[in-house]
Amino acid sequence: MIYCIESIDEEKKRENRLLYLAQTDLMTGLCNRGSGERRINELLQERTGGLLCLLDCDKFKAVNDTYGHSVGDKVIIAVAESLQKSCRENDVLLRLGGDEFAIFMPGLLEQKSAEKFFDRLFENFGEIAIEEMQGKHVEISLGACFYDGSEFVSFDQLYRNADHAMYQSKKKQGYSATIYDGQ
Repeated sequence: MIYCIESIDEEKKRENRLLYLAQTDLMTGLCNRGSGERRINELLQERTGGLLCLLDCDKFKAVNDTYGHSVGDKVIIAVAESLQKSCRENDVLLRLGGDEFAIFMPGLLEQKSAEKFFDRLFENFGEIAIEEMQGKHVEISLGACFYDGSEFVSFDQLYRNADHAMYQSKKKQGYSATIYDGQ
């Protein structure tokens, strides 16, 4: 009887480990794209309003080319840690792939609150210090869009709007955030 209980316990641990591996980006510990999108879509189906942010590292290819992929990996990990430090517990953080990340912040619906978040986030990004980069900062472009919950939208629709805003941010030097204005 005891053996059977231990066997079930080990099986449950193995099952939990496989679930973790299936849902997690192993480099950063954030949600991977599939599990993160699923969680955001669940919130959208419940009509939970909030702010979707997309961000990526500016000139990331140059970081890999100049300093090597191991330093690029350190940058990705440092960005993820800064995101975790900047976000709330109920925010959904995910690595979309490469140097691209997304955040859905349920209940964040005001421009002033979004701007405070951007300031906090950029302050945390400014603290990233990768020794091999010899004082060179990691620059981030961010695009965001609000969802008020009044009608159903998909993750893909919000993604397109936030992506459009992100490319407006890329036109500016340094840390930049743009909120989608419908144009």
